[in-house]
Amino acid sequence: MPASVVLLHGLRTSSTMWRRQVTELEAAGIPAVAIDLPGHGHRMSERFSLDAARATIADAVAGAATSGHRPYLAGLSLGGYLAIDWVAQNPDRVCGVLAASCGTTPHRAILDGWRVLARGIHALPDRGRALNDFMLRLMVRSVPVDDVLAGGVALEVMDDVLRELRHVHPMRSLPEVDVPVLFVNGRLDHFRLQAASYLAATPRGRLVTVAGASHLVSIVRPREFTEALLDGYAEATVGAQESERRQS
Repeated sequence: MPASVVLLHGLRTSSTMWRRQVTELEAAGIPAVAIDLPGHGHRMSERFSLDAARATIADAVAGAATSGHRPYLAGLSLGGYLAIDWVAQNPDRVCGVLAASCGTTPHRAILDGWRVLARGIHALPDRGRALNDFMLRLMVRSVPVDDVLAGGVALEVMDDVLRELRHVHPMRSLPEVDVPVLFVNGRLDHFRLQAASYLAATPRGRLVTVAGASHLVSIVRPREFTEALLDGYAEATVGAQESERRQS
């Protein structure tokens, strides 16, 4: 059985945002699992914490590793930050990483500002659901967003996530990641401000910028994103297999 892919979703979304990628990976003969992070999807009743998210990733990676190969870890936005954080602390557990739409360091001042804004939005009668759906459809007007919304919208998780992200430091973590790292950003994404610095800090990094794509690059440009995912997976798994053969 080939190496599996573990997929980590973004903030307020769920594992359902990866339905197209899971289908295409499995059609290519690659096992794939998209998980729900604490406070999201079927775990929406839970509180989000960094420790709980790390434990969730650890469990998913351990389960995927039963194939006999180290899995490939891919995340978008929140999932991308968590993927970098986890792999830096858990060397030799995955064969490679795709980190999408997370190219700006989550500084405390910015996070605290978002927390204030989120509390204002949550004061709305619907807790901000209508605004969330409007902004989502505005960002991805050219494609259906049913898969993004299918797992529900985690309206209550914002403050927990923004508070916990203060303890995530990509620029410190990336030099510790000794597997291939593929950064994928939409050219119109406001979260790619430090993309060049991320790349420079990564021992084995590569950057793909998708033209015409915004923050939700996997939704807005699914074909280009999936091509990048398959390319990053092939690079990482071939390298891992060669390393295993040399060691044996």
